[in-house]
Amino acid sequence: MEEEYALITKNLHKIYAQGTEMAVHALKGIDIKIRKGEMVAIMGPSGCGKTTLLNLIGGIDLQTEGEIFVAGNDISKLTDEEMTNFRLFNIGYIFQLFNLFEFLSALENTVLPLFLTKTTRFEAEEEAKMMLRQMGLGDKLNQLPGELSGGEQQRVAVSRALLMNPAIILGDEPTGDLDNSTATDIMNLFVSINENYKQTFIIVTHSEHIAQFCHRIIRIVDGEIVD
Repeated sequence: MEEEYALITKNLHKIYAQGTEMAVHALKGIDIKIRKGEMVAIMGPSGCGKTTLLNLIGGIDLQTEGEIFVAGNDISKLTDEEMTNFRLFNIGYIFQLFNLFEFLSALENTVLPLFLTKTTRFEAEEEAKMMLRQMGLGDKLNQLPGELSGGEQQRVAVSRALLMNPAIILGDEPTGDLDNSTATDIMNLFVSINENYKQTFIIVTHSEHIAQFCHRIIRIVDGEIVD
């Protein structure tokens, strides 16, 4: 049944500079179904369309053709304002370079999404503190990103992404800037979150080692699924 799926894409195409001689057909009819609670890796060579696909799923970019359903919602039918609101409550992002504000503490970076809701400041901060403690950062609440290790910074980013209990967390090379040991720690954290909270993860990675932590791998070459 459709409600069992966190993500469905149907005949998804993305063409950049459409109608010109320099047009790039980045995605060519992508059909994907990802069940709620799955961890899925997306792999492929540079320029194959992995990040483009992630941007379309996250509503950051618009497809040229096809449909995208996130948690049962056809996001292509949402206005810009509706999409912004939908992203806030349904899609979490984890990036390679953490995307933390250097002048804000771990707590302040984590709590930011809740400030965009009607939650009071006290309630928001208490929720953020609880999340950071679960990430093993209870003694780092007031530390600035520059005072944290790479793994700790990524845990802050994970805390921020989880805080809204999103339908999907999208990871764009989330371990790409970490050493192998720390990357393994972060993936073990994702697995624990997935098992305990049934959180859906879609992770773009170049690493076979990282991909093996996921339930399955989708391989893309030249904008098409090959495996």
